[in-house]
Amino acid sequence: MIDIGKLLPSDRNAWEGLFRAYIDFYERVEPDEMYERAWQEFQADTRLHALGARLDGRLVGITHFLTHGSTSAPDADVCYLQDLFTEGDVRGKGVGRALIVAVTDWAQERGCSRVYWNTHESNSTARHLYDKVAENRGFIRYQIELLR
Repeated sequence: MIDIGKLLPSDRNAWEGLFRAYIDFYERVEPDEMYERAWQEFQADTRLHALGARLDGRLVGITHFLTHGSTSAPDADVCYLQDLFTEGDVRGKGVGRALIVAVTDWAQERGCSRVYWNTHESNSTARHLYDKVAENRGFIRYQIELLR
């Protein structure tokens, strides 16, 4: 059975392993400090939120999400599911779906009007699931990186 819940302090190493695998999947490189900052935000659970999926006590999936205002939903926040990743050996076993349902339930309980996310067009494994649980509205994402 898949158990979804908040990340515990004892999940720190397993979470980072999953998050690094997610970053690697998208061929990105992030500084080590980013992982520590993200972990601290998730533990505070105020601006950024995280859930973990466990099978037989093993952390096998993670999701990170946040809420924000929206001009098209001025009376309610929307929830952005920013990251979702599962171990390769559990894909197709309902872990990703369970994480999406948990985020959707969390957002619904807080009065959000919708949950949305992005994925790369080449991520056919994830898109197979996403096409079953959500509507692809055809938007293409553009991005400008800002210097810090």
